Amino acid sequence: MSAQKKRTFKIEAFKHRVELDPKYAERTWKVLEHAIHEIYNHNASGLSFEELYRNAYNMVLHKYGEKLYSGLVTTMSGHLKEIAKSIEDSQGGLFLEELDRKWGDHNKALQMIRDILMYMDRTFVPSNHKTPVHELGLNLWRDNIIHSGKIQTRLLDTLLDLIHRERTVYQEDFEKPFLEVSASFYSGESQQLIECCDCGEYLRKAERRLTEETERVSHYLDVKSEVKITSVVEGEMIANHMQRLVHMENSGLVNILVDDRYEDLSRMYNLFRRVPDGLSTVRDVMTSHLRETGKQLVSDPERLKDPVDFVQHLLDEKDKYDKIISKAFNNDKSFQNALNSSFEYFINLNNRSPEFISLYVDDKLRKGLKGVSEEDVEVVLDKVMMLFRYLQEKDVFEKYYKQHLAKRLLSGKTASDDAERSMIVKLKTECGYQFTSKLEGMFTDMKTSVDTMQGFYASQYSETGDGPTVAVQVLTTGSWPTQPSAPCNLPAEILGICDKFRTYYLGTHTGRRLTWQTNMGTADIKATFGKGQKHELNVSTYQMCILMLFNSADQLTYREIEQGTDIPAPDLKRCLQSLACVKGKNVLRKEPMSKDIAEDDAFYFNDKFTSKFIKVKIGTVAAQKESEPEKQETRQRVEEDRKPQIEAAIVRIMKSRRVLDHNTIVTEVTSQLQSRFLPNPVVIKKRIESLIEREFLERDKNDRKLYRYLA
Repeated sequence: MSAQKKRTFKIEAFKHRVELDPKYAERTWKVLEHAIHEIYNHNASGLSFEELYRNAYNMVLHKYGEKLYSGLVTTMSGHLKEIAKSIEDSQGGLFLEELDRKWGDHNKALQMIRDILMYMDRTFVPSNHKTPVHELGLNLWRDNIIHSGKIQTRLLDTLLDLIHRERTVYQEDFEKPFLEVSASFYSGESQQLIECCDCGEYLRKAERRLTEETERVSHYLDVKSEVKITSVVEGEMIANHMQRLVHMENSGLVNILVDDRYEDLSRMYNLFRRVPDGLSTVRDVMTSHLRETGKQLVSDPERLKDPVDFVQHLLDEKDKYDKIISKAFNNDKSFQNALNSSFEYFINLNNRSPEFISLYVDDKLRKGLKGVSEEDVEVVLDKVMMLFRYLQEKDVFEKYYKQHLAKRLLSGKTASDDAERSMIVKLKTECGYQFTSKLEGMFTDMKTSVDTMQGFYASQYSETGDGPTVAVQVLTTGSWPTQPSAPCNLPAEILGICDKFRTYYLGTHTGRRLTWQTNMGTADIKATFGKGQKHELNVSTYQMCILMLFNSADQLTYREIEQGTDIPAPDLKRCLQSLACVKGKNVLRKEPMSKDIAEDDAFYFNDKFTSKFIKVKIGTVAAQKESEPEKQETRQRVEEDRKPQIEAAIVRIMKSRRVLDHNTIVTEVTSQLQSRFLPNPVVIKKRIESLIEREFLERDKNDRKLYRYLA
């Protein structure tokens, strides 16, 4: 059975044409035009809006929308021209009244006309991109009334005159005397308050008065009066008493800073910023106090006894003022700059600051960061770096840091390799690769030494037996802060394995030399005391050499020990002090018994030595501040290291500039080197003389202060 064929139905428009009266459009428009006239003439009460709406609807429906729209424009324009003439004829003060009345009439008429022509507004207007009736009425008012030559200028002049008169009355009759009376009131009140209030209380009352005046303006005064009245309060209560407030005895700015009164500090900042020189007054007092406090801190003999405590106080002071600037001073950059310049000023008053900051890091990286999270470690190191940035002699810090790092690495006392490397990365970021290349070389040597020892013991497996073992750290000359020192006489048991290591190392590394740094090593030795009591002693290499002599003698004089070990006298005396004079560590006995070591002293093996510990550490002291002679020696080495750097800077500058006068060279050399140290102009002059002698530079024949570069 075939599927039924689908049928399609179509609905078409009614074919019969409706014939309209040829005069329909004209006749209908006349009805609507008459209605518009009546509306404008205030005779709208007799009109049938339903009938008028239907007429407008039919005109649009029968395609006479254009006639309806253009007729509306013409009719409204005609009425508005008559209205314009009426307004133009009004005199004096009646002008604005007439304009306002006609504007009200036009708006009412427009509303009624829009209701009648609603269908045209909804259909014909949007489809033909015409202006809607209400907007059209406003535009026609603007064009025919406001922009009328005789009305526009007159309207503007009238409005401006009214505003001026209003202002003059307010300003002259009220505002001026109001401000004068207010100034007198606040002058008297501020004088009274400054005598009986402390600084914090006075500021609170001043703040409250400003708030009251602002609220008063918002409630019943012209908004423009706010700036004027607040300016009066600021002048009388703040500007006139600034100096007395910040220096007020027992409650001024210094007291508020010392007591960390953030609310009072914030109030002072916000009030003083309103007046000229207000913030600079606060900043100057803060800077002066900070510099004086810092100066006392870095020159206090008690503080200088403990470098770690010294630096901790600097960090605490920095934290304190960072917090004040953040919480009370709106993170104001000018206050932050004042803080930085103050710290740079007083940290560099003490030439031991670089050494002490390095000792602080040494203390933290030895023991102070154990059990601390990585984030907290970074915080501590970042704070130290902030102090480091203030140092003018960064090369002195580098010298000490290298010494302290070397001791940590060689004694195995570093608490965290990650923290050590993090510190080096920070120093590299701050000062560049040259600053840290040797520090990184020290870490490389430590890693290489571990591999070397594994290779050595693998090659000696069958030969080591029960004898002593060594862990050798091979240090690259130049990377480590080692000083040339004569090796001491090592015990025969140790010499054997040392010689084996030397043979192995030189066999695997051609063209190298090994020099034993016996002043830097440590040793673990087993000792048996009275009643068979056994201990393991952790000592320095020098101390080991001394103790091993007592395997073959019960008593030795100072001279015999010196001759047997060949240890330099100052080191020998320190070692004997730690072995014989420290309670709980005295594995030797000295006669006569005293704290100092004399050359005629005699030493005995202390058979009665006891300790509750199996392992006893002797003489392993953490890095401590240098003695005066050591400090002078370090300073001398720093000055020697600076000479080639100054000369290199002079040559670089002269090579590019060819001819320069003396003062310009000094300025440019200082600029180039200040990231590491501040070169002394006298030293720069000496280096110039040296370069002239070596024919890198020459003096100008006519001007002795002018130098020329010699290629």
